[in-house]
Amino acid sequence: MLHVDSVTAGYGAISVLKAISLRVAEGEIVTLIGGNGAGKTTTLNVICGVVPVRSGKVVFGGRSITGQSPNAVVRLGMAHSPEGRKIFPRMTVLENLEMGAFTRNDKAGITSDLERSFALFPILGERKHQLGGTLSGGEQQMLAVARALMSRPKLLLLDEPSLGLAPLIVARIFEVVKELNRGGVTVLLVEQNARTALRLAHRGYVIETGEITMEGQASALLADERVQKAYLGE
Repeated sequence: MLHVDSVTAGYGAISVLKAISLRVAEGEIVTLIGGNGAGKTTTLNVICGVVPVRSGKVVFGGRSITGQSPNAVVRLGMAHSPEGRKIFPRMTVLENLEMGAFTRNDKAGITSDLERSFALFPILGERKHQLGGTLSGGEQQMLAVARALMSRPKLLLLDEPSLGLAPLIVARIFEVVKELNRGGVTVLLVEQNARTALRLAHRGYVIETGEITMEGQASALLADERVQKAYLGE
């Protein structure tokens, strides 16, 4: 479904990604782990068109999306729940979710997906008329994930969904990710909690200073001594 092929990218004079390659097959959960500043968020931003590719290419669904705008990428079936949530704080929960469906005009389908969002995260239904900026951090993260789902993506990019959240909320978010994957949504997950990410994922990649240094089945990476020492605190 997704193939990142020898991509380099960065910001201004700063080079962040150094010819990285990774792939995500349809139906998989793939995780990208690494330390702070390793290039995880930049990788997702390149894939969804926020950060331009300097060299290499990104292929999604068999077609190159290199150089495509984020708007165009969403229309092709990809959605991004970014690091730091980035909800619209002065819009209500309902308005935030409706913004997630900006590429659609099927009113009945949108209404159905709103109800699905409230079923996945009941607190959002209870607070649908509340301003997004007044929600707790955990509620905002739920809203960010639900907003991304409103475009009915084939591929969901999740960037640090557990960052700074209470364990109970983290558990619920990852339960939803499992449920979505069982329902046919493919997931590329960036997550600072490497242990949780590798237990959830089918496969994983390790990125260090902008380079992919390890890849394999998630269970194998979880058992690898180098991964344990560097990212699992063992």
